[in-house]
Amino acid sequence: MNQEDRYHTTSWDGSQVNRQTGEQHAASSGGRETRSGGKKKKQRRRSNPFLSFLLWIVVVAVSSAVLAGVGWMLANDLCALNKPEKTATIEVTEDWITGTKEVENSDGSTTEISTVDIKRVAKALKSEGLIEYDWFFRLFAKVIHADEKIGMGTFQLNTDMDYRALIYGMIPSSKNAETVDVTIPEGFTVAQIIDLLAENGVNTAEQLTEAAESYVFEGYAFVDNENLGSISRLEGYLYPDTYNFYVGGKPEVALRSMIDNFNNKVYADGEISELLAEFEENTSYSFSDVITVASLIEKETDGSDRENIASVIYNRLENAGETGYLLQIDAALVYAAGRAITQEDYTGLDSPYNLYQHTGLPPTPIANPGRSSILAALQPADTNYYFYVLGGDGKHIFNSTLAEHNAALAQLGN
Repeated sequence: MNQEDRYHTTSWDGSQVNRQTGEQHAASSGGRETRSGGKKKKQRRRSNPFLSFLLWIVVVAVSSAVLAGVGWMLANDLCALNKPEKTATIEVTEDWITGTKEVENSDGSTTEISTVDIKRVAKALKSEGLIEYDWFFRLFAKVIHADEKIGMGTFQLNTDMDYRALIYGMIPSSKNAETVDVTIPEGFTVAQIIDLLAENGVNTAEQLTEAAESYVFEGYAFVDNENLGSISRLEGYLYPDTYNFYVGGKPEVALRSMIDNFNNKVYADGEISELLAEFEENTSYSFSDVITVASLIEKETDGSDRENIASVIYNRLENAGETGYLLQIDAALVYAAGRAITQEDYTGLDSPYNLYQHTGLPPTPIANPGRSSILAALQPADTNYYFYVLGGDGKHIFNSTLAEHNAALAQLGN
């Protein structure tokens, strides 16, 4: 067989196979033909339309009932319906805060706000019986950005409050936030103020101390935001007054309220501003110097002799006299020691607050003075006093010379 025949054979084989396959298919089909020569049609069962419609109605009704029941339960929880009366205290603490974010204000400025862990909030509300479905509360909270609204604090909430009311009830400025009145006495140090705030539950001493040391209080010309790390940077600027603080509130907010009060009642006060302008024009003292002098007065005064004590301080600062520019004020040494002082501290305690060893003013105020002491620092009495000692009646005895002072000490038995 030549090459061409081989190709023809291959072609014939393929055709033959196709014909055989077709014949077999026809024979197979012929077996299914009816006597009339046609094909038998497959019968389809017809469903009852009424039963189908009835089944559809049942499915829809059951689904609607289930959905309605679930929806009603969620609505009850959302709207605080049919709940037994209960009041609970929810405390949002520092460790619930997840971070901070900047929010743009209407005037174009930005405000830094804290964000709270909504999952922990929802868990606490459910644990106290104020909500039933914490997942549904979290969903609602996400929609209205509750994580940006809720803040640290202790809040009184109840089962009459719906989801929205619960969220807005945990905003620190809300009426549901627990507050406490704290009176800051004149002459308290920053450390004493921190202890007092901690005792009243405003925040922990550790958190308050950290804020006093390191938080940047912007917008106040008198606050040292450059040399962070010591609470002394706020000394003199936490104005003594009665405050209403949030229990468990942010420590920087509590401190800022006192700084802001100082700004309004001292730094921006019209009377004090006029006296300060005149005082700075006629002397070499700055505003911070005046507050430092006022703090020394506050710690030394018996309440009736502020102007005389101010005169002793300025006389010693400006004239060598018999004191060699040394203020020699015990209160500053106590501030340096942080405790009751001993005789050895006068010569042995190495500190710029040891005014028996260092001339001039201490590096910062030693306490937070009230308005009267600040006015006395701006309006000292015109005297030649350089010495004073506390008399037996609780009043100071003032003298001009060391001899007179020693005589007063002898008379008092010192």
